[in-house]
Amino acid sequence: MAGLMKGRRGLVMGVANAHSIAWGIAKALADEGAELAFSYQGEGFGKRLAPLAASVGSDFMLDVDVTDEASVEACFAALKERWGRLDFVIHAVAYSDKTELTGRFTNTTRANFLNSLNISCFSFIDVARRAAELMPEGGSLITLTFQGSTRIAPNYNVMGVAKAALESATRYLANDLGPQGIRVNAISPGPMKTLAGSAIGGARATFRHTEENAPLRANATLETIGGTAAWLCSDYGAATTGEIIHVDGGFHILGFPQAGNL
Repeated sequence: MAGLMKGRRGLVMGVANAHSIAWGIAKALADEGAELAFSYQGEGFGKRLAPLAASVGSDFMLDVDVTDEASVEACFAALKERWGRLDFVIHAVAYSDKTELTGRFTNTTRANFLNSLNISCFSFIDVARRAAELMPEGGSLITLTFQGSTRIAPNYNVMGVAKAALESATRYLANDLGPQGIRVNAISPGPMKTLAGSAIGGARATFRHTEENAPLRANATLETIGGTAAWLCSDYGAATTGEIIHVDGGFHILGFPQAGNL
């Protein structure tokens, strides 16, 4: 499958470090020949990203605040100026106040609810609209979700609501953009040992529980998630849109833990 993405260009948003799901996807796409641009927010994340981007031959990094209209506009203007077009976008952007990812969901504040939905869901809609203008021959848009969108996950709280909105947005975007040949999908990994995942209370116990009970008795890896994204971005994914693709060892199909773990 070497060269699956040769000649294609895309934006990867949300690489925080080498353990990020977004980095696993970026690495897989680069290994298949894709040319990448990266977005980050703030100098600190930019310093972490620079050596990773360089390792896959990219010097195209853009500082983007998805809550700032002008910042997002400048990002896509830069992409248009340098490349003229896009073939794919990987959206791995989400945020909620860590202090509200513990305790009762009913204690969610209005301010954090609106901010969480803005960053974690609306940003994908905004990015999709702008990216579509640079995809005259079609393309692929991928976001990241989690099964806390449809089932209760301890300490996930408002992020579960944000991911539910994101999954619904994925379907509506797929319908809007389908006539332009643009596919829109979400990948739903199981619990991952990432910077974002560490913000969720009890993350280690959740990771262990999934590994012990998933049908494959294994959690997702950066490589398996990256491979899924490469498929969705390639011609092999040409007839797949509006889907929530689970990469979680099959954990999402379970109703109860395995018999030995009850």
